[in-house]
Amino acid sequence: MSKSTVEQIRERFDGDVERFSSLETGQSATMDAPLSLALIADAASRVTPGASSLLDVGCGAGNYALKILERLPNLEVTLLDLSRPMLDRAVERVKRVTTGRVTALQGDIRELQIGQSRFDVICAAAVLHHLREAEEWHSVFSKFHTSLRAGGSIWISDLVEHSDARVQALMWERYGAYLTELKDEAYRDHVFAYVAKEDSARPLMFQLDLLRSAGFNKIELLHKNSCFAAFGAIKESLPV
Repeated sequence: MSKSTVEQIRERFDGDVERFSSLETGQSATMDAPLSLALIADAASRVTPGASSLLDVGCGAGNYALKILERLPNLEVTLLDLSRPMLDRAVERVKRVTTGRVTALQGDIRELQIGQSRFDVICAAAVLHHLREAEEWHSVFSKFHTSLRAGGSIWISDLVEHSDARVQALMWERYGAYLTELKDEAYRDHVFAYVAKEDSARPLMFQLDLLRSAGFNKIELLHKNSCFAAFGAIKESLPV
């Protein structure tokens, strides 16, 4: 099956702004979404307590930026997303809670230039599974390292695959049971269909290894449940 194009993915999210304006509805298909959100916000505030700038990649309606701002108030926030309606909603919501400058970037992280040593915190939630080829993953993770200031951190929450097909089948069964219990079998099948069409998740260990190869020396796994994980990395501070 050929995967959705960037334009097709953008169009789907253009029509889903209201749902993604609430964590409870926007991330309901993600196991332990509220826990991962809280853990990432807490970890970012502990690791980079003096942060002044945040980049939210695939920001959607701004849930992760808003949660991080609860712990690290008045950051300058850069919101990046394919969808202009999502960006507009995120800017509206984030501007209410920070005195820092809020910048919106519409586009694809694979193509946009996000600068060098510009951010103290980067978060990327439910977005990197849209990357396709291995070189895209390498390029984007290297871009994250370059754009962070020394001592900065990146935090990722996403769908992950498993390298062994038997383990993948087990975890996918668990995920299917979660979706069925959440709503019903029709909803499970609906979610499975758009994951198959849109997503190309990679194993957790693949991504942790990518963080190391990009230059991160401190890697942290915050949480994993079935085929979802929250994890991050810290860019080593410059020697004093």
